[in-house]
Amino acid sequence: VLKMENSNSKQNILNVAICLFSKSGFSNVSVREIADAVGIKSASLYYHFPNKQSIYLGALEHFFSNKAVLFTKVLESDKSALERLELFIYKFTEVMSNDEDFRRLLQREMLDGDEERLKYLADKVFKEQFRAIGQLIKQISPECDPHMLTISITSLILHHLETAPIRKLLAGHKPEHDQPDYIARHVYKLLTNGILSHE
Repeated sequence: VLKMENSNSKQNILNVAICLFSKSGFSNVSVREIADAVGIKSASLYYHFPNKQSIYLGALEHFFSNKAVLFTKVLESDKSALERLELFIYKFTEVMSNDEDFRRLLQREMLDGDEERLKYLADKVFKEQFRAIGQLIKQISPECDPHMLTISITSLILHHLETAPIRKLLAGHKPEHDQPDYIARHVYKLLTNGILSHE
């Protein structure tokens, strides 16, 4: 059971909730379980949130907001478009490789397919960064489809991380293949030497 100092604070509730949701999924976590894990009564939790859905959506936004600041800083820097793309790929790989809870939660959402929660993710969590990456890609390769290429970049990175347990058992695996810098460099080279130059 997770216990936290100042456990009745909204932020602590969100931190605990994201961990529980990532491990068990939205349907398998109750409000009582969240309250118990935080170390408060359910009534105290309802002081901050009207229902489980609001806890879940609040946790998603809270969890991503800290990361969004890092991505925005990279995407809005004064470096060249290609340098910003490279920095974004490295930062995104680093953040996602170090945050298994968030990565696992994204996987669960894709599998659950709940339209309301997916729409919330798209509008409140990913919208601005997705738009900024698309604009960056258009600067680099004006003829490309920014939507498809943005999805491809993030998918390449996430799939490398998600398949790590089985990749280690396949022929040719090397320890460095699991290092965030190595994955980021591979994805960046793949894009700049292939896809972007031939769009």
